[in-house]
Amino acid sequence: MPIQTETNNSADFEKMLFRAADKLRKNIDAAEYKHVVLGLIFLKFISDSFEELHAKLVSGDGDYTGANPEDKDEYLAESVFFVPPNARWSYIQTRAKLPSIGEDLDMAMDLIEKDNPSLRGILPKVYARPNLDKMSLGGLIDMINNTALKQENEKSKDLFGRVYEYFLGEFANAEGKKGGQFYTPKSIVRLMVEMIEPYKGRVYDPCCGSGGMFVMSEKFVEEHRGRRDDISVYGQESNQTTWRLCRMNLAIRSVDGTQVKWNTEGSFLKDEHKDLKADFILANPPFNDSDWSGELLREDPRWQYGLPPSGNANYAWMQHMIYHLSPKGTMAMVLANGSLSSNISNEGEIRKNLINAGLIDCILTFPGQLFYNTQIPACIWFISRKKGGNGERARMDEILFIDAKDLGHLIDRTHKVFSDEDIAKISDTYHKWKSKPSVIPAKAGIHDAGYQDIKGFCKSVTIDKIASHDFVLTPGRYIGIPDEVDDGIPFADKMKKLTKELDEQMKKEEEMNKNIKEQLGKIKI
Repeated sequence: MPIQTETNNSADFEKMLFRAADKLRKNIDAAEYKHVVLGLIFLKFISDSFEELHAKLVSGDGDYTGANPEDKDEYLAESVFFVPPNARWSYIQTRAKLPSIGEDLDMAMDLIEKDNPSLRGILPKVYARPNLDKMSLGGLIDMINNTALKQENEKSKDLFGRVYEYFLGEFANAEGKKGGQFYTPKSIVRLMVEMIEPYKGRVYDPCCGSGGMFVMSEKFVEEHRGRRDDISVYGQESNQTTWRLCRMNLAIRSVDGTQVKWNTEGSFLKDEHKDLKADFILANPPFNDSDWSGELLREDPRWQYGLPPSGNANYAWMQHMIYHLSPKGTMAMVLANGSLSSNISNEGEIRKNLINAGLIDCILTFPGQLFYNTQIPACIWFISRKKGGNGERARMDEILFIDAKDLGHLIDRTHKVFSDEDIAKISDTYHKWKSKPSVIPAKAGIHDAGYQDIKGFCKSVTIDKIASHDFVLTPGRYIGIPDEVDDGIPFADKMKKLTKELDEQMKKEEEMNKNIKEQLGKIKI
């Protein structure tokens, strides 16, 4: 019986769909299995879109009078991928129980690439591999086929896109450290996009992973009633399989990914967009990367604010992005917290030069457990070339610090996410801080009726004050701690309660250790 779902109940539906797919994984590693599942979801989506337009062309009504349903140009004109007969989902479904289904799917991917130049070299051909159980593969096809995904065209695109995005996140979670290399958690990406607001222009990510920054930028434009065509995306990725995920992620949302490039050298050694000046840059580069070929790039013109150390790419990534930032551009970049205070190998001097150049707009630090691939404390650097005004408040001699360590909530034992309220609180603080004063003249810590410093959360700090702290940008140095709220409970009573809770916890641990020893004693070797 088909699984029924409504768009407004998609979160539960996506979980249910992933669990069903994961049950069919058996002994295949998640890193390999994700290509199997995501490739099938992509095939189902483009087939549904094709079949919908194909039916209209067959009917020949209205604008489709005299149209040829097998003419590729008819589909190209409406931004729909042409799917040849032996690659259509309806055909694949009839082959699902045959031993040759793996070869059939690989052939289908080949046929689609031949008829759609923008997809060439992108689709997975992994289905004929011996370690992929063909009965499980057939079950996976049936599972995807039996879900109620086929809706009106735009709704279908939206739902398929969300399913694809959800699966990317779940596979990143399943892969742990390796998974984080291609996926930045959705709530972090959304926060970055809400803060720099990429309404219109060129969006760039030089280490784009699976393309989450681009997808969220496109969503942002649509949610604010802009036009999808108002933004264009540019990117680069050195991992070919990750690049393929990115291109499929964009294609499933009808975002032009032709300027998202792949090469094995990466953005430092082979910059695919040398002349690009981007209006918005969003990126989550590898933290503290020591293998970035820095020794080969000592004379590179990108190092305008100082020579980055060859043993750590943090400030190389930052200067690469600033080099590609347009005269009125803004960027958001995730880095390890160590970048805020390190003085090793010229990093302190580079940070000083960036601060004195008036480029650093805001520093935001995170709570732990937000990332899949690292427990290293992280932050976001917001860089702006609009600090002198350009429709906003002139703030060349100030930097906003936000400490979000107390925000976010656990979704499982090891991972946190930001809620909608958390994202709104952080982004609203930033936008109020940089907006022009409406009535109240700018004062220290109060720039208009909307923004004010909050102990333990945010503070606007002058460059002179930061200089007195040796240009260290750790928010804790400036924000302080929140005033303690008096709950009326005497100190002695608090200590008595804490001591009791500690004793109970120790007893539980002793009992647990005792049980473990008893179980180990029963094991015969």
